[in-house]
Amino acid sequence: MTSAPVKLAVGDAAPALDLPLAGGGRVTLEDLAGAPALLWFYPAANTSLCTKQACDLRDNHQMFVDAGYRVIGVSPDPVPELDRFIAEQDLPYDLASDESHAVMAAYGAWGEKNMYGKLVEGVIRSTFAIDAEGRIEFAKYRVGTPKHIALLQEKLGL
Repeated sequence: MTSAPVKLAVGDAAPALDLPLAGGGRVTLEDLAGAPALLWFYPAANTSLCTKQACDLRDNHQMFVDAGYRVIGVSPDPVPELDRFIAEQDLPYDLASDESHAVMAAYGAWGEKNMYGKLVEGVIRSTFAIDAEGRIEFAKYRVGTPKHIALLQEKLGL
């Protein structure tokens, strides 16, 4: 197992990213400059909790758009799986593929976690808001799916 993951905090510079997007193209931290972004890291497309989280974000997407946020989901899934997830769940925001886990590790969203009583290495469900200048304005590790939207509304003033 790896050492303790990075823990980003409010005010930290957002780590660089350069990831392929579902539907083609790429997203970089530089692409996000000038407007706030919401990055949410999740373990796997088309699994029950991840689908619930994705659909909650879909159903509340306009609230984030109205506040100027670009929403991007990041998982270790390959792009074709992300394309399928977007199509099946009618997701209105970008999904990015981090098959190498490098971006997840940089954000502290990859590491050791307890899965049903067993320690495994994997995605730590996490959400980050990045301000227009590329700084972390909100960081939450081990996101609880049922309370995700309410937490974001409270912490981001939406």
